[in-house]
Amino acid sequence: MSGGGEHLKDEGSSRQVVVAGACAGLVSRFCIAPLDVIKIRLQLQTYSPSPALTAWNLGGAIPTFKAIFRDEGIRGFWKGNVPAELLYITYGSTQFFTYRLVSQTLKSLSIPSPIESFVSGGTAGATATTLTYPLDLLRTRFAAQGSAKVYHSLLGSVRDIACTEGIRGFFQGLGAGIAQIVPYMGLFFSTYEMLRPTFARLSLPYGSGDATAGIIASIAAKTGVFPLDLVRKRLQVQGPTRERFAGGMVPIYGKGVWKTGNEILRNEGWRGLYRGLSVGLVKAAPASAVTMWTYERVLRALKESGFGA
Repeated sequence: MSGGGEHLKDEGSSRQVVVAGACAGLVSRFCIAPLDVIKIRLQLQTYSPSPALTAWNLGGAIPTFKAIFRDEGIRGFWKGNVPAELLYITYGSTQFFTYRLVSQTLKSLSIPSPIESFVSGGTAGATATTLTYPLDLLRTRFAAQGSAKVYHSLLGSVRDIACTEGIRGFFQGLGAGIAQIVPYMGLFFSTYEMLRPTFARLSLPYGSGDATAGIIASIAAKTGVFPLDLVRKRLQVQGPTRERFAGGMVPIYGKGVWKTGNEILRNEGWRGLYRGLSVGLVKAAPASAVTMWTYERVLRALKESGFGA
């Protein structure tokens, strides 16, 4: 643990929290980029008997991994990495700063700690998601590109979406994003804060108590809200370029999270709402572990150096 307090809200100054959060996001993204690309590809696959779609409708993580490596090379696993790195840096700093701010504000109300952590985590997640959503959408669209590129550069993608879809184009699926992230981050932070003191007392090697608590919290939260994450990904590739993503296999969905979720459930069943869950958990566990471990280590280093105190 970074020391100085039993809860995250009690540790570091605002500037230290922002820097530590940005570093945590940067390191975490680079480590899990290949898993993120595979998860997005799986989430965009639908169950279809059409043989024309078999190149994309691969049915599993291993076939998807092999197909990306065969058709796009090792660089294919880092598609969309520039907007994704910007996303994770901005998201990480905003998330931890907001969590600390809201937690300290709620402290005066003397509400139970788990509720305080849930509300603070949900608010932090909603704030960070809204602020960084255009980057999230760009990350998804770049990752959904196959060997035939839809966008050739980050600036080109911004211009194209702005011209053909307008400002609203950058926020497609935001409703699903907020609906997913509020309970996810609420569950994550409340579980993490509950487990953190316990693992601190175990004195695990290399400060791995933070990572272990992060893994358990992430798995519990991710499983509960995964269908909303899948709906968000499907909505993010809607628009005039929809047929050029994922082999053209993503259907046109009606507006809104509820209608899209119902349509997926009707056409693909419950299994359709959980496509990519296994990879999502494999990705979320190390991502959360790396994020919390890096955050705690960087925050401690900043506090010891006196930077931003």
